[in-house]
Amino acid sequence: MNLEGKTVLIVGAGRGIGRATAELFSEARANVVICSRNFAELMELEYKLNSKGNPNVLAMEVDASVQSDVQTLVDETLKKFGSIDFLIHTAGLGILKPFDALTLKDFEDSINANLKTAFVVLKTVLPVMAEKKFGRVVMIPGVLGKAPMAQASVYCAAKYGLTGMIKCLKEEYKRSGIRFSLMHFGGVDSTFWDGITTMRVDRSKMLTVEDAARAIFFAATQDGEGVVAEIALMPESHQLI
Repeated sequence: MNLEGKTVLIVGAGRGIGRATAELFSEARANVVICSRNFAELMELEYKLNSKGNPNVLAMEVDASVQSDVQTLVDETLKKFGSIDFLIHTAGLGILKPFDALTLKDFEDSINANLKTAFVVLKTVLPVMAEKKFGRVVMIPGVLGKAPMAQASVYCAAKYGLTGMIKCLKEEYKRSGIRFSLMHFGGVDSTFWDGITTMRVDRSKMLTVEDAARAIFFAATQDGEGVVAEIALMPESHQLI
């Protein structure tokens, strides 16, 4: 698929699923805007995409929970490329602990990273898309935005909130040319698991970040009237029906 002239904004693109998604959109010749809080990772990714033949890459260090940061990001994107056609939100924070081990800070950090960032980005980007009468939005509540799991109470609280918010926005923007997709991934071998110490997991049996990125790209780039509203993708060992 050739997406030349189209612009994708990927929030949380420095590593993992966001990075793999940026590479797919870049291969399709899209203008690629990548942001995260890690400037070194962004610079390395920008160099990689440029070296593979895509000069149309904008990298910005952004805290997606800060309105002024996101507004600057959107302003610079429009100044450079003129539109935001695809929004992929992959930013987040994994906190999995027994409930009696959780702190108020854990709760606040989870809501901030997994829900507030999405709210701030959507508040800033959706008016731009609505004005153009075109937009494709992909959010990643993951399987824990669809099903409960022990030790995931604060994470599920944020991700269920994200699912509910997007389902409401689908109703509000259904005449604005904006389509929303929810990705319910389960068991992706990403940096999400690097800080999880209270659970034993076999990462060798998980999905790869490339598996997840392909599903995101598929959902975002449907032609015609088709809308991929939700994808539930998980390894065989984690099947949820």
